[in-house]
Amino acid sequence: MVAAALIGAVASVIVAGPAADWLGRRTMLCISGLLFSFAAAVMAWAPTVHALIVGRLLVGYAIGLAATVAPILISESSPAEIRGQLATLPQLMGSLGLVLAYAMNFALSLQPDPDWRIMLGSLFVPSLVYVLLGIFVLPESPRWLVSKGRMLDAKLVLQNLRGQEDVSGTYYFVACFSPTIYSPPAPHVFASILITRMLVTQFLET
Repeated sequence: MVAAALIGAVASVIVAGPAADWLGRRTMLCISGLLFSFAAAVMAWAPTVHALIVGRLLVGYAIGLAATVAPILISESSPAEIRGQLATLPQLMGSLGLVLAYAMNFALSLQPDPDWRIMLGSLFVPSLVYVLLGIFVLPESPRWLVSKGRMLDAKLVLQNLRGQEDVSGTYYFVACFSPTIYSPPAPHVFASILITRMLVTQFLET
């Protein structure tokens, strides 16, 4: 069961970067949320061990996408003065989520007739909230919008994020360092290695 999630995570990490460049950061995060919701439903329903393994694979896919794309979106959208602080939030929230999951599972294990389907299916509610926030609240990365030639959309996103009309300095920086003008050397290769190592560390004991 555990290995299935790790396999799914490694597989999705490999394609998460290029897919985020193609479809957008917000789109990929919404897809990961949908995968979380679908995986929770599959695991809660699972009539056989094979269906349960499929659900764990889907969870792994979702973990890989979210763990790869969320730091990219944060780094491309946040102001420089708090970028480092915000970039640590995915790791912090993931660790807090593990603590809450252990606490919930311990509480459920104390019941006279514990149901493992509730433990696994409870993922559906937060993942659904995650999808709704991604669709209606989360802005797209200004850098990705510039890379697709959507300059006005990028400017509007920056104005909403910064809370001010004049974002000319930030807008110029984002435009100059968009992937269409500046391409860093193979970032997704290094990201895949780091995220895979993080996933193995965090989810080996779940």
